[in-house]
Amino acid sequence: MAQFISKKVLGSTLTLVFVLVFNFFLFRVVQPDPVANLFRGRNVPQARLDQMRTDFGLDGSRLTQFWAYLRETLQLNLGFSYQSRQPVWDDIASKIWPTVQLVGLAAILSAAIGIIGGVIAGWRRGSAADYSITSTTMAFYSMPDFWLGMLLLVAFAVVFPWFPVGGMTELGVEHSGVGAILDRLHHLALPCLTLTLAYLGEYAIVTRSSLLDVMGEEYLTLAQAKGLRDIQVRNRHAVPNALLPVVTLAAINFGFVLSGAIAVETLFSWPGLGKATSDAVLGPDLPMLQGLFLVFSAAVIVFNLAADVLYAFLDPRVRPA
Repeated sequence: MAQFISKKVLGSTLTLVFVLVFNFFLFRVVQPDPVANLFRGRNVPQARLDQMRTDFGLDGSRLTQFWAYLRETLQLNLGFSYQSRQPVWDDIASKIWPTVQLVGLAAILSAAIGIIGGVIAGWRRGSAADYSITSTTMAFYSMPDFWLGMLLLVAFAVVFPWFPVGGMTELGVEHSGVGAILDRLHHLALPCLTLTLAYLGEYAIVTRSSLLDVMGEEYLTLAQAKGLRDIQVRNRHAVPNALLPVVTLAAINFGFVLSGAIAVETLFSWPGLGKATSDAVLGPDLPMLQGLFLVFSAAVIVFNLAADVLYAFLDPRVRPA
C-alpha cells in the first residue's frame, strides 16, 4: 500500500511540474508583450513601458524569466498584479474564502441531493419516480450554468424581488452577528442554487448507473434470501458498493472548487476566484492569470491524488497485489 501511494504521489508531483512549466510558456506565447497589450490604444511614453517591463521582470530573455519564475514560485511569490499592483498571492488568498463558501456549499448540496435522487431512481428503475428524477436532473445538467443563473436572477431578483441581484453583502449597511450571517446567506442563495442545480445531474446519473450494476450481483440475492427487507438490502449492501464511483466524481468536483465558477461568479458579482479570473482575462493581467491557473491546477491534482488513495482504501480490488 505504501508503494502504491508513493507511485501516486510521484505521478502527481510530475504532473504539477509539467503544469508549472506549461503555465510559464502558455501565457507568454499568448501574450508576447503583456505590457504593450495592457496599454494598447493609449499614448504611453516608451520609457514608461520599459520601466514597467523591468518592474514586472519582463525585460530579460525567456530563459532568464523562466528561472526567475521557478525560483519565485517555489517561494510562493507569484508576482504583482498589473491591475491592483498588489502581490498576486495576497489577491488570490483574499478571494479563496468567498469561492469556497459558494462553490463548496453548492458541491456538497448537489452531491447529497444528487446521490439520494440517483439511489431512488436506480432502486425504482422504470417507475414514475425514476423518469421524473432522471429527466429533471438531466434537464438542469444540460443547461449552461450562466443561462440557468440568468433565469433565476430574472425570476427571483427582478420579477419577484426576493433576493439581491448580486454582491456578497448589502451595500451601505453594516451587519454584525446573526444579521451578518443572514445577509451573507441572502446573497448566497441564488448563485448557490444555480450551481447546485447545474451539478445535480452528474451525481444522479452516475449513482443510478452504478446502483443498477450492483443490483445484479449475487450477494444481493443472497441477502434477500436471508429474509432482509428491501430497504435493508439497499442501505446495507447495495448503496455502499454503488457509491464507490461517486467517490471519484466527488473528489474531482471538489478539486474544481477553488477554480470557482467563472460565469456564475461574474453574473452575480460574487468576489471569488472565478470573477477574479474573468477580470484578469479582461485586463489582461498576466501574473494574476498565471497564479490562478497554477492554484486551480494544483487543487485538481491534489484532490485527484486524494481520490486515488481513498478509492484504494474503500475498494481492495484496485490495490496492488
